[in-house]
Amino acid sequence: MSRRPLPSPAEAAAILSRRRSLPPRRPPPALGRSLSPLLKSLDEKFGKGPGALQARWREIVGEDLARRTEPVRLSRPRGGGPASLEIRVAGAVATLIQHQSPEIIARVNLFLGTDTVGQVRIVQGPLQITPTLVRTSRRKSPPLDAAKETELVASLGGTLDGPLKEALLRLGRNVLRGSVKTRV
Repeated sequence: MSRRPLPSPAEAAAILSRRRSLPPRRPPPALGRSLSPLLKSLDEKFGKGPGALQARWREIVGEDLARRTEPVRLSRPRGGGPASLEIRVAGAVATLIQHQSPEIIARVNLFLGTDTVGQVRIVQGPLQITPTLVRTSRRKSPPLDAAKETELVASLGGTLDGPLKEALLRLGRNVLRGSVKTRV
């Protein structure tokens, strides 16, 4: 058997220029990318995702915990199973929330469905102020009548001056209006 000689570099270039090879096949796009719009529309339609959790957080965990916490995200594991709920907590309340995490998990699972959340992950940081957490402002109470106002100013006398006098005037006005409850 005789060996065939290898082509020279010029002959190899000529051979390659005559032959066209097919480009490598591109892999199909990820399934998650094509399913994402469908899942988003289903989430909007049925509303049981993290957005619904944030919107109804005060009802789920109660007034006291809602003032100190806010849900950040639900992280689902790749292999399936219960999700992890990430909660942002203001300051040193993290230990209190950690002790109440089984109760929080039970309440969230009651809202989202059985075994949806399996653990709580606590992140300390400033809370985002949402319209549901902001208290409504109180109406301004009507001003005192002139006789009571002059009596109040006269009772303080001319000895006090500055911020202390202003604070005492505010306190006196509130007491005379009846907006401050006094204990006996």
